[in-house]
Amino acid sequence: MSIVPKETIEVIAQSVGIPTLPADVSAALAPDVEYRLREIMQEAIKCMRHAKRTVLTADDVDSALSLRNVEPVYGFASGDPLRFKRAVGHKDLFYIDDREVDFKEIIEAPLPKAPLDTAVVAHWLAIEGVQPAIPENPPIDAISAPTENIRTEHVKDDGLPVDIKLPVKHILSRELQMYFDKIVELTMSRSSTPVFREALVSLSKDSGLHPLVPYFSYFIADEVTRSLADLPVLFALMRVVQSLLRNPHVHIEPYLHQLMPSMITCIVAKRLGHRLSDNHWELRDFSANLVASVCRKYGHAYHNLQIRLTKTLINAFLDPHKALTQHYGAVQGISALGTSAVRLLLLPNLEPYMQLLDPELQLEKQTNEMKRKEAWRVYGALLCAAGKCLYERLKLFPGLLSASTQPLLRSNKRVATNNPNKRKSSTDLSASQPPLKKMASDVSMSSMSSAATMAGNMPGSVDGFSAQLPNPSMMQASSSGQMADGIAAAGLIRRDHGGNHHAQMVSAVLRQAWKEDQDAGHLLASLHDVFGEAIFSFIQPPEISFFL
Repeated sequence: MSIVPKETIEVIAQSVGIPTLPADVSAALAPDVEYRLREIMQEAIKCMRHAKRTVLTADDVDSALSLRNVEPVYGFASGDPLRFKRAVGHKDLFYIDDREVDFKEIIEAPLPKAPLDTAVVAHWLAIEGVQPAIPENPPIDAISAPTENIRTEHVKDDGLPVDIKLPVKHILSRELQMYFDKIVELTMSRSSTPVFREALVSLSKDSGLHPLVPYFSYFIADEVTRSLADLPVLFALMRVVQSLLRNPHVHIEPYLHQLMPSMITCIVAKRLGHRLSDNHWELRDFSANLVASVCRKYGHAYHNLQIRLTKTLINAFLDPHKALTQHYGAVQGISALGTSAVRLLLLPNLEPYMQLLDPELQLEKQTNEMKRKEAWRVYGALLCAAGKCLYERLKLFPGLLSASTQPLLRSNKRVATNNPNKRKSSTDLSASQPPLKKMASDVSMSSMSSAATMAGNMPGSVDGFSAQLPNPSMMQASSSGQMADGIAAAGLIRRDHGGNHHAQMVSAVLRQAWKEDQDAGHLLASLHDVFGEAIFSFIQPPEISFFL
């Protein structure tokens, strides 16, 4: 049975002038009309697909009729809406209401304006900053200007107007937006999953993430201030910062001013986490190492970066009104910057700070167990920082604390020797020595005599440590490189300038080397006064044997 009813065939026959059409004829024509309609529509769909479209239009039907050598249907356009009306007396029959148009109106209607030919015309957009008033340029009134109210808000006290720069819209691709949303979701709620670790690897290696850096910096700065009571979120945020700093394809220097306050907050904040069992000490250590890596990597580009950081940390360390957790973060931050920062900032303030810390360490004076544990944490951080500084100083002078293999100085200030074949020094032999050798022996004897004088002026002993100065062999072992450089430099100067000048320079070099040896020894003595025998754990066993 055909989908085209025979009633439709009868209506169409009446529209073309056949008032009465037999029923058997309309029933026979209905299947043929259906076949022709299907054929035309299939051709129209082919035309639509060749045109790379998904919507069938009247133009496609006209093209299909042309392919079948059928005159197209006139009066239909692709953009015109089709207005159907229900046929009177038929429930399911509709037709298009066509308005009758008079040809006289169409003929007498004015012709449309003829289109211009395609051409390229040059004109001035602006001449010396002034836009010319020509038809090609937009009128000046069309340029949007701020209202009067906004102008009055941006006027200086002296009456001069201020230029208003509208913000530039930053457009991100859909992929980057989805990437950013995923990283935010993992950081805030799934920081302990393997997916978050893979995301950190992606942040540290992917090369197309630079457009997201301002969004990440704002997100980190905002969430750190709001999530101080959520320790896992703070740890996840610091790991995101670490991954961004490791990415070699990201230019993060312009955004350090937003990231540094967040990292310093995780170091010297009074309270991190909302539970007493939260391990906020690990977060402070991690953030301190992160800040130190920023100073090492970008300190050459921002000369005041480390200065401002150390000022913040030392102020937190020296403020007695701040909590012990803040003191701990300040000590760890200074210690992460290196032994030079410890020697210049912590060690000069160590003795007065220990007077403040000692009451917090004692059970009799501090009954709060939590504060006492915090005090011992600070004590351990100070001990590690001072011990590392001492260890680095002792590495520069490996022979300072080693046991002597030769006899000490005698009372007559002569050097005792066990070598019988060694030539004895005398006034006659010294006169016949070459200039350089004679100068070296003179300097050695003068330095030994000055060392004996310094030993006489020093106190006897400090807490079991001998204040006697090392012998010449110890001095040569600890400062042999500096002596050799000083003697060689003095020999060159002697050839040019004479004897007195080079002797003074050699003496200055030796005095400086000897002073550094003394400073290292005094540092150990002073640290022993503060920490006791605990400081010995930072001295290598051969050097400890000197005291035992």
